[in-house]
Amino acid sequence: MSGKLFVVGTPIGNLSDFSPRAVNTLEAVDFIAAEDTRVTLKLLNHFGIKKEMVSYYEHNKRERGEIICARIQQGEDCAIVTDAGMPAISDPGEDLVALCHELGIQVVSVPGPTAFATALAISGMETGRFTFEGFLSVSKKSRFEHLEEIKDEKRTIIFYEAPHKLSNTLKDLYATLGDRRLAIVREITKIHEEVINTTLKEANALYGNGSLRGEIVLIIEGKKEEKAAEITLEDAVLQAKELVEKGLSMNMAAKEIASKTPFKKGDIYKALL
Repeated sequence: MSGKLFVVGTPIGNLSDFSPRAVNTLEAVDFIAAEDTRVTLKLLNHFGIKKEMVSYYEHNKRERGEIICARIQQGEDCAIVTDAGMPAISDPGEDLVALCHELGIQVVSVPGPTAFATALAISGMETGRFTFEGFLSVSKKSRFEHLEEIKDEKRTIIFYEAPHKLSNTLKDLYATLGDRRLAIVREITKIHEEVINTTLKEANALYGNGSLRGEIVLIIEGKKEEKAAEITLEDAVLQAKELVEKGLSMNMAAKEIASKTPFKKGDIYKALL
């Protein structure tokens, strides 16, 4: 009988956020697939769990994924964990989960904290609709292609970023998106947790020197609709006159401009007369 893959969320800072169910799951499974076994070992030691671990990360995920799935198919249960947060979210665990589904292996959720959702909740930004964009590529070409794709995005935009890359990211975001409201959420659930409500322009001036430390989530205001310039009846009549001068009848000109403005055809026609 095939085993199962348990997708186990781990704390994003404060170890007290690790749920009792997650502890029980790690105690019960046959082995753990960990992004960094050294980081996971600290978690296991804190909760007094002794368990076999195998490393599973970006550069060995294909080969190691097949080995993990083979063991599960032979009846073993596996828990996948990442260094912090929910596995498979902007994380190589996504590939293992997909492979399990392809092979008909049951995937079970043991949810825990997720940095982007937690950051959004405390950011003070609009939360009704948002898009999570993960990490920006270090490749300049891919990076600007990504930013070009989202520059007209109206939903709140969320990125993860490492502190040593923040300076360049703020510069590129401002250059592509213009000045918008920005929340920089750092060190979530840790002693120095902080929400910095600022703008892209101001953030470049204040933090472009790389002074901020810790794990960072950037939450950016979506593009706002540009308000159309208010048109007066006088403007509408002038537009209608231009059409008349081009050969349109006053009746047709009034009808045409009325379809594009808040004014009634009759009012425009009377003004033309």
